[in-house]
Amino acid sequence: MFRKIQADKWRHVIAGIPMGFLLQGAALWYLPLRAYIVTSLVLLVVVLISYGFELFSKITGRGHYEVADAVFTVVGGIIGIVLATALLYVTG
Repeated sequence: MFRKIQADKWRHVIAGIPMGFLLQGAALWYLPLRAYIVTSLVLLVVVLISYGFELFSKITGRGHYEVADAVFTVVGGIIGIVLATALLYVTG
């Protein structure tokens, strides 16, 4: 199943992981809100950045515009969000 995913899409997943991890870690650390609110806000930011980058590629002609690329970046972002949340709750 995973072999059918193109290498380009894997690069988007890998790029999304640190984005989600860093945004979630910083938001949980600095924002005095409930965790589910912070996570929702971070997910929204990840979606906006991921699709915004694709729109930038389309508008400027630098790169290839594809909505699937944004979707795979968001998937990586979700993985990063989960990892950051788990790390912060395990370390206390």
